[in-house]
Amino acid sequence: MTADPAQNTDPTLLPKAEFAFPGPLRDRLVAAILDGSKTATTGLLAQYEHEGEHLPSVGQRSVVVDFDDRPVAITEVTDVRVVPLGEVDITHAVDEGEGCTTVEGWRADHEEFRHSEEMRRALGDPRFTVHDATPVVLERFRVAAHLHSSG
Repeated sequence: MTADPAQNTDPTLLPKAEFAFPGPLRDRLVAAILDGSKTATTGLLAQYEHEGEHLPSVGQRSVVVDFDDRPVAITEVTDVRVVPLGEVDITHAVDEGEGCTTVEGWRADHEEFRHSEEMRRALGDPRFTVHDATPVVLERFRVAAHLHSSG
């Protein structure tokens, strides 16, 4: 018998959700997910394509892992949109839970991350840059279950 993946709460049966790269930024993002201040995230369409991954879909669940790759929460996707980077609005920026209060501040933080050596290596493109027309995946989610606390 196959469990309905939309109702699954077994972290061993769910895809892994890794926010940022392991390190202090992941720690902050995971903490914001756990405290409820982060209910949205942004990905690059190019990264999904590069990794051969399907876009998230409404109802999809995944297990959020911390810096040490430990499962800490299960999230459920509530909305997904692909838009040009230049169309990201303040609501999405604030709901990412990273303390940004303007789209400009959010954009600067995201450009710094997207232009990092780590991201360029992950995409296999040492000159990768983002601009207003870069397609991004805007995902909204809710915490479906808290597992154990990281730390």
